[in-house]
Amino acid sequence: MPHPSIDALQNSLSRDVFFHATDRKKAAGRALGTLVEVITCYLLRAWGFRNSIAIERRLEEYNNSEITHNVEYSLHPVTSSEILTIEPSSLPISLAKLKRILPDNLLGFDDDAFKSSIQLLTSDLILRNSCTLAEDALRGILMAHLEKFNQDRTEIGINVLLRQPWAIVECKRVGVEEGASKGPQTIEKAKQGAYVARTISSLQKIRLANGRLGGLIYTGAETPIIDEHALLMERIINSESEKILSRFTLSIGIVSNHGNWFSGKDRNKELTVLAASYDWLIFLTDQGLTDFIQELLLEPADEMKPVREAFLSSYAEGRKKNRFTKVQMDLAADALLQKYFSDHHDRIEKWFNVISPIAETLTTLRHQLSVLRDKNWNHIHN
Repeated sequence: MPHPSIDALQNSLSRDVFFHATDRKKAAGRALGTLVEVITCYLLRAWGFRNSIAIERRLEEYNNSEITHNVEYSLHPVTSSEILTIEPSSLPISLAKLKRILPDNLLGFDDDAFKSSIQLLTSDLILRNSCTLAEDALRGILMAHLEKFNQDRTEIGINVLLRQPWAIVECKRVGVEEGASKGPQTIEKAKQGAYVARTISSLQKIRLANGRLGGLIYTGAETPIIDEHALLMERIINSESEKILSRFTLSIGIVSNHGNWFSGKDRNKELTVLAASYDWLIFLTDQGLTDFIQELLLEPADEMKPVREAFLSSYAEGRKKNRFTKVQMDLAADALLQKYFSDHHDRIEKWFNVISPIAETLTTLRHQLSVLRDKNWNHIHN
């Protein structure tokens, strides 16, 4: 039976999984936050944006490079892609091993641009999602993805990304303590998210004289366009102008836990703050998060049990490595999560409600992301 609320589900996890922790409910709450990030990651991948995703990057504010912000996911233009092969397969798949097979055109990164001691796949089969191999200001970001792995053959996708993202996605979840109506840090989390969403992009949110949310974007050094936010965002996304697009970043927020952001059906102040700041604010419903946990972590079908095992091993008493996060994922669990999100994508999309823009759907968001991904970014940034 589904749990009646995320709080009840958190209590169940604290009892059955985190019984060894000093603060069991807080440990379960942190795990729930990780699950929201994992769901977001595999939804983006199911939508076809895997090659564009970077994880936990620091991004500069628009025209204010002195201040940077760490964001969960940023989506970047892909300027080149190649598939490399290792035959036979051998572990670990390390940076040193990858550098030996990189083609000359990808070895143009300076030696000090390459990360140290990075592994795409460890000897104990922990996969690094969106594995950054190198980065410099001129070439961009050199990223690796595991395409195929078996005893005979390994295929590795190598992508070069531009550093300026065309979208960011952040996840916001705050637990509710016993006897409280909402999490004590909710307003602070909301303000932090709102600040990042308002400063990362050239599309700046303003309040119009009629009280509606507006937007402002410059088409040159001193030439702004001002319009209602939704109309201006649509105009930008459909534009091919490098002056408009070069610093535009679509901002998307994902929030979860109904009782923390709503009073009944009414938005709390914190959710209203976020809705006025992100270009898109999406709510992962309690039922959606419950379905994910029930079907993959608590009562999985036999074929999905490796997902549960990876999750439990990450939070076992005395565990040494986490193998169930957006960055590091057990290889078998990764394959099953990809299949789960591919097989059930229609139902999974129903786990989400769009808070803003009002009356829009995930179909529109997915379309906008696809339009942005497919633009000629090499031309726009040159």
